[in-house]
Amino acid sequence: MPQERAVRLEWTGQRLRFRGGGTEPATPGIVIDGDGEQGPSPMLSLLLAAAGCSGADVVVILNKMRVPIERLAIDVVGVRRDEEPRRYTGLRFRFTVSGSEIDVSKVERAVALSLEKYCSVVASLAPDIAVGYEVAME
Repeated sequence: MPQERAVRLEWTGQRLRFRGGGTEPATPGIVIDGDGEQGPSPMLSLLLAAAGCSGADVVVILNKMRVPIERLAIDVVGVRRDEEPRRYTGLRFRFTVSGSEIDVSKVERAVALSLEKYCSVVASLAPDIAVGYEVAME
């Protein structure tokens, strides 16, 4: 049976600012700002969602591979069209990982699995969006 997730945003009455989050009571709220002044814009929120989703996948996969990491940072750059709709045409991820005993090939495999198979956010995007990535070690 398909699972459903629900969110609600409400306009704050100020400029292009919205506040909301998941509809379940325990879900913390966020501010999304169309101007990008008091919170991420909707398009930045999409990049954050992709980073968070793939980052969570990578942590879970590396734990299953018994690869201990001390730090993981995910940078995502989105390239947008100049004309409307100004949607993303490409995403470029950079995963920076640090730890004392890291097998780089396992980290690269975890990232590939996330972006090519498991990350629900990336899989929900238009299929013609180019997705690339790199892995860096600290």
